[in-house]
Amino acid sequence: MKRKQIILIIIFLIYSTNIFAQIVTSDKSSIRINTKPKQELKENKIPVAKPGINFAQSDSNLNLPISGGKYYALLIGINNYADPAIMGLDNPIADAEAFFNAITTRYTFEKENVTFLRDATMSEIVATLDYYVKIIQPADNFLIFYAGHGVWDSKSEIGFWLPADAQKDSKLAWFRNSTLRDYLREIRSRHTLLISDACFGGSIFKSRSVFIDASTAIKRLYELPSRKAMTSGTLTEVPDQSAFLKYLIDRLENNKEKYLSSEQLFSSFRMAVINNSNAVPLFGEINDVGDEGGDFIFILKE
Repeated sequence: MKRKQIILIIIFLIYSTNIFAQIVTSDKSSIRINTKPKQELKENKIPVAKPGINFAQSDSNLNLPISGGKYYALLIGINNYADPAIMGLDNPIADAEAFFNAITTRYTFEKENVTFLRDATMSEIVATLDYYVKIIQPADNFLIFYAGHGVWDSKSEIGFWLPADAQKDSKLAWFRNSTLRDYLREIRSRHTLLISDACFGGSIFKSRSVFIDASTAIKRLYELPSRKAMTSGTLTEVPDQSAFLKYLIDRLENNKEKYLSSEQLFSSFRMAVINNSNAVPLFGEINDVGDEGGDFIFILKE
């Protein structure tokens, strides 16, 4: 009797051991099957920033697909005019110099890729834009900065920049907004951003769609082509001492985020300009020149 009991106990132990082994194997297999899709989902997912959270803060490992694209810039500051009938200005060149220092010391603009035109003539502006038409590639980014006089012709509804050789009574050397739009179509950059601190700067907008979707991820904004502009005012005059440029440059100099979209930049100083001047700055897309909903991204140097 005892011998049979011992045999039964041995059989029971062997049977129990086999079942336990199957359970352990099954659990391990299920873990492998369940974790693999989670890992793939994490690798393929495009993160989306939540409202009120800067995307660069929410994902410190974000790397934009810049694919070797360069950052080019054309900066124009005009203080002095050949025609005595056009009043000179005190601050545009100094403002452009401060902007130049901010983007070349803190962001991915190499000095050799930035052209700075002081008291630029009409021919110098056109020649420089022709140069960028030839060298800018589809992966590159292009920024145009203008500080100087601007004019709005209410009869023809055309806006102009006034180069240094402009004459009050002749539009021969007035740089038309329509000409600028033609260049923006011709320059095949990934992103082009226009920053204009001039009277009647808002005339560059065919429509004023202020603010795109603020919750859209930086990565998506970079992938889509854009043609954006920010200006110091609408169809009004703006003062020579520019609150717009003061706060714009301050935000660029004090920004801590690696990736900063032009919309985020504008949003960070818009109310400061309104509260400290009579100007209402604008931000939006420039229509009919190739904007597809993306945005210009300022990238801090390592």
